[in-house]
Amino acid sequence: MSVRNRVLVLVSALAVLAGVGLAAVLHASARAERRDHTQAGGPRVTSGAVSLRGSGRLVFRNLAWGPHRDELTSVPADDPDGPRTAAGLKCLRFYAAAGTGVCLQAVHGPVSDTYRALVLDASLHTRARYDVPGIPSRARISPTGHFAAWTAFVGGDSYAGTNFSTRTAVVDTRSGTLIPSLEAFRIVKDGRAYRAADVNFWGVTFADDDRTFYATLATKGRTFLVRGDLRARTVTTLHANVECPSLSPDGTRVAYKKRVAGLPKDAPWRLYVLDLRTMRETALAEPRSVDDQAVWRDARTLVYTLPGDYGADLYQVPADGSGRAREISPAAVSPAYLG
Repeated sequence: MSVRNRVLVLVSALAVLAGVGLAAVLHASARAERRDHTQAGGPRVTSGAVSLRGSGRLVFRNLAWGPHRDELTSVPADDPDGPRTAAGLKCLRFYAAAGTGVCLQAVHGPVSDTYRALVLDASLHTRARYDVPGIPSRARISPTGHFAAWTAFVGGDSYAGTNFSTRTAVVDTRSGTLIPSLEAFRIVKDGRAYRAADVNFWGVTFADDDRTFYATLATKGRTFLVRGDLRARTVTTLHANVECPSLSPDGTRVAYKKRVAGLPKDAPWRLYVLDLRTMRETALAEPRSVDDQAVWRDARTLVYTLPGDYGADLYQVPADGSGRAREISPAAVSPAYLG
């Protein structure tokens, strides 16, 4: 091939690449513009006051396209697909209990984003701010409202693989005392003190005694349910192959996602419930892979997210393995039941 023909081929290839790049930019721009407009047939969202007081309400991050996308919204707990009241506060992850909330936010900078955790009062006013060292992943408030916890990815961005690192912090919402990382806690594994450079924690869930919590510990390619003690600063392994635990209202069971052999590497989980007294596992009637920290709506029902057209949708399933899963609210994530 002559030099002239080579130049023509190169110019043509560059033109094609430029065209593809321009089309991608225009498509992304058009999609971003559509996100600012309410979609036909989508949830009805209007501005209003949202409170974390009282009971009988469900608060979550609204993902419906329109001017209130990513804002915290409130609906009646018994009508989760009903009209939404938007608070104006945007969060990537959210949770609330006993009139206290935690909102994990992105702070957009000229070069890159940073992240922070806001501890909120019942009127969604900020009581305290804390830096978060990576992409927010999980958030929880204790049943008393006295403690908040959050997890962030500080390396990698998915639980599905093994090449990631997390940082989990706990803060006393009354004193402001911060535990920047659970990795500082003493680990008891199989009855013995344990140390390893690859330890990761995520998915805290609190008991109602302002002392006990549960979380996932990962090390050497395995995950474990641990019971933690905030006063003694220890964690103790209880059960293997547990991720993103969620403690039942009566403190007797933990809902979690479990890796199941034979499933795809990017969708390896099924929902289970573990009886903490007998350590008996019960598989739930959700046939799809769930990458979420489920929420107990009550003693019988679990709520969680699955991917949807606008990011994620809320589903519920019985906690005893019976029945079937069903969608309860589209375009929603990070649910918290008040009361």
